[in-house]
Amino acid sequence: MDILICDDEPLAVDRLSRLVSQLGHQVIATAQHGKQALEMVQQFEPDVVLLDIQMPEMDGLSCAQHLAHFNPMPAIVFCTAFDEHALQAIQSQAKGYLLKPIAKDELETVLENVTKLTQAQLTQIEKKELMEEKVQRQQIAAKTYRGLELIPVENIYYFLADQKYVTVRHKNGSVLIDETLKDLETEFADRFIRIHRNALISLDYLDGLEMVASGQYQARCRELEERLAVSRRHLPLLRERMQNL
Repeated sequence: MDILICDDEPLAVDRLSRLVSQLGHQVIATAQHGKQALEMVQQFEPDVVLLDIQMPEMDGLSCAQHLAHFNPMPAIVFCTAFDEHALQAIQSQAKGYLLKPIAKDELETVLENVTKLTQAQLTQIEKKELMEEKVQRQQIAAKTYRGLELIPVENIYYFLADQKYVTVRHKNGSVLIDETLKDLETEFADRFIRIHRNALISLDYLDGLEMVASGQYQARCRELEERLAVSRRHLPLLRERMQNL
């Protein structure tokens, strides 16, 4: 298998690399923090990511949340010094975990049992986590020609669906992501509201409604000149939410 190792401790990376090679697998890349790991996964598409938890810039748990939206998604194995009680809180996000210092036989067992999640299984897990733990990303990861971009959710004006992709309109422009509007609506229900079958607008930037000549309504977005169509179906709930802003 092709494996990516992400750990901010060089000695830990070296030791884990040796163990992986001894077990007949290939280390195709290493990373020192979560953001770098996301870039490496985008570039090399490893089968497995061996992921440390405590790292600078982006920790392992945040990285795993972003990886859950990659397609194809690599299997994730956490490598951590956390105790058993902490591990219980993170097991649902990974296909396995290893306690440091990592033993060769334990690594072998985990890698033998690792299988990639199907997209359907992944969606079910994500929905379960969102309902039970209220897990919500603080950034959206987008693959662009410039590489991987992380867009703070607080900087997003709206999401607009167009066939299989969703446009993310934000303060510095717009990008396309391969996610569904329904999943975004579920995850960010407290921050965005559906105004049309193909659009979610940020409650932070919603600046009012206006009626056009046809009798239809459009939503104004602070800092933008463009308007978004509001469907009759979603108009009552939108008005109700606006009264509570």
